[in-house]
Amino acid sequence: MNKSIFLAIAVALAVTACGDKGPSADAAKAAADKAAAATKEAADKAATATKDAADATKDAAGKAADATKEAADKAATAAKDAAGQAADATKEAADKAAAAAKDAADKAATAAKDAAAPKK
Repeated sequence: MNKSIFLAIAVALAVTACGDKGPSADAAKAAADKAAAATKEAADKAATATKDAADATKDAAGKAADATKEAADKAATAAKDAAGQAADATKEAADKAAAAAKDAADKAATAAKDAAAPKK
């Protein structure tokens, strides 16, 4: 708050404390009342501004929390999809390796059979 408001209040109180009940005392009291009213109005405006700022901060925090949750959900879904794709690729590779091993075993068995057969 402005220091001049407090100075005006102090001067007004000092003048009224002197005991002069004339027009200047009434004017000083009126000035003190005006200063007090202005101080109250400034305090009320500051309280309203503080409340508005707190509300805005709360709203921003809520939006940030929502955005964080959404990002985490998307990351979890992407990780799950990637794990599924990796599992599918691994199974496909294992199936191909098993088929290749069976084919090699069949060829080896055929070659061994041919080698063991009596020659004509």
